[in-house]
Amino acid sequence: MSMITCTNASFSYDGRSVLEQVDFSLSAGDYLCIVGENGSGKSTLIKGILGLKHPDKGSIEFGEELKPTEIGYLPQQTELQKDFPASVMEVVMSGRLNSLGKRLFYNSNDKEIALHNMERLGIEDLKDRGYQELSGGQQQRVLLARAMCATKRMLLLDEPVTGLDPVAQSEMYNLIKLINLCDNITVIMVTHDLHEAVRYATHILHLEGKQLFFGTTDEYKNSSLARRFLGGGHR
Repeated sequence: MSMITCTNASFSYDGRSVLEQVDFSLSAGDYLCIVGENGSGKSTLIKGILGLKHPDKGSIEFGEELKPTEIGYLPQQTELQKDFPASVMEVVMSGRLNSLGKRLFYNSNDKEIALHNMERLGIEDLKDRGYQELSGGQQQRVLLARAMCATKRMLLLDEPVTGLDPVAQSEMYNLIKLINLCDNITVIMVTHDLHEAVRYATHILHLEGKQLFFGTTDEYKNSSLARRFLGGGHR
């Protein structure tokens, strides 16, 4: 059964079309990279998946095993967020907010999940540090741990390596792939880096105000789009 199915979805702002006829379906364990130039509709589609914007036409539906509130989301980080005055533990724990239900406070299970995800990402020793004291790569690991606390099924990542140095970028890509493979978590990532997209993803969705391509990474690498955007040296 599909975890998420987007059927002929189109979006507009104030009557102006920004994204048309998007069709794709993902199963558990798939890894989709959404690629395209600035203004191609990537952010609009992310809002649609999160339920923040509804399609004018078509639909975005989730399988029975996934609720929209169970999507772990790592947004693009702003300069203001980098100076957020909270401890690492507080930031990571906030990923459990949607799981509180009628509870007013975190419980021992919430703390255990947070500590487990910090340990997996190698940041458990930072739990008492101030978030604003960390390097860019460490902050992104904290935000990824926060997103993991919100889900066991799907991660939605919006440009997760933007602003990181090459070493931190590589580490982040590898961490995300390990989570995808080891936990069978479906990953949807927005990225501008086509070369890394075809290296890590199982599927590619290429947008340019409409859907130019959706399919497996191998299909994409053999397409005219890949020849156009990646050049002839890709594998």
